[in-house]
Amino acid sequence: MRLSLLPQKATSKAFRRLAGGTVGATLLLGAGAALFPAQASATPASPQRIDVWIKHALLVMKAEGIPGSHEGIRRNLIRESGGDPFAINLWDSNAKAGIPSKGLMQVIDPTFRTYHVNGTSWDIYDPIANITAACNYAAKRYGSIDNVNGAY
Repeated sequence: MRLSLLPQKATSKAFRRLAGGTVGATLLLGAGAALFPAQASATPASPQRIDVWIKHALLVMKAEGIPGSHEGIRRNLIRESGGDPFAINLWDSNAKAGIPSKGLMQVIDPTFRTYHVNGTSWDIYDPIANITAACNYAAKRYGSIDNVNGAY
């Protein structure tokens, strides 16, 4: 189930272009609520944008049978990245091993690849792909992202 208006390859390219400016790619949700990615920066997204990403991820998760709630995702997302979709942890043990945690939910590349959810981008910085992969991992390991209350 692909919820993006653009083909997966185009969406991934669009998110990579965020480092240089604003993206015109629009991801559609349900009855037409739109998500416009912001300019790349080391700052968190607005609470409204984060809510749209979470709602979109929950639609994908529901279609794939992955448990999780809006509150559980939000709590972990804010703790892990502060809402910055381009956050990278360069100081923990993963970073020291050469595989830093990335994105909203601070997922490492091998975990992202293993728990990637069909129909989402393969770009680890794509908010929907990052959230759904992290929630898929948390579901397999802890039963749900709702059961995660610290680093995972």
